[in-house]
Parts: sequence; C-alpha cells; structure tokens
Amino acid sequence: MNPTSTSSSGALEERFGRAVAARLSSGETDLPHDITERLRASRMQALARRKVVQVRTAPVVAGTSGGAAVLGWGGWFNRLATVLPLVALVAGLVAISAWQDEQRTNELADVDAALLTDDLPPAAYTDPGFAQFLKREAGPAR
Repeated sequence: MNPTSTSSSGALEERFGRAVAARLSSGETDLPHDITERLRASRMQALARRKVVQVRTAPVVAGTSGGAAVLGWGGWFNRLATVLPLVALVAGLVAISAWQDEQRTNELADVDAALLTDDLPPAAYTDPGFAQFLKREAGPAR
C-alpha cells in the first residue's frame, strides 16, 4: 500500500467521523440533561480508548544517485561502475587508432620497398597511376 492511499483513507475516516459528530451534536439540544451527560461521558471514554496512529518511517531500500534509483552497494562501487564503460570505450578507440596507424605504416613500407627494389625507368616515378600499379602488383605477391 502506498503512502498516498493510506493518507487519503485516513482523511476519509476523519471526514466521516466529523460528519457523524456534527449530526449527533445537532440533535443534542432536544435531549434531557441526564442523557447529554451520559453521552458526554461516553464520548470521553471513546476518546480515551481510540487508537493512536503512530507514524513510522520505513528503512531505505534504494538510495538515489544523480536522480536514478540505485540498489545495493556503496557509493564507490557505483562510481566505478559508471566510469568503467567510459574507460573501456576510450581504450578501445586508442587501440583501433594504433592498429590503423600500423596498417598505414605497413602499406607505405611496402610501396617504398617496391620502389627501391624494382628496376623502373625514371619516367615511371612521375606517372600519376604509379601508386595504383604498385598496389596491384604487390597484392598477389604477399
């Protein structure tokens, strides 16, 4: 049961009790004195025996961290769990960048090796399609 339903039911009970008391009090003026005194004594006894509502707070099950409900472990674990994916992402991006740089370096080294070891006329070095020729020729030799 949630807190709003208990507070609304308590308000309904309070309103009903006041309505009944007002209705009983309206007819009180027509009654003889001895009956009104017995009614007053009965009211006092009823008030003495009524249930006293004690408000208790429930223990906290979920803590809040940045607007989101978080269950369980301490604050340092939550911070670590939040930062860990970011660290893994950055490490992955750095590894991919290093691997691509290595691949580019190897390709350029293959082109340089082909240039230095092959017998070509000097005009071939100025040809715009020379790099494509070297890549095509170096491909099946690997």
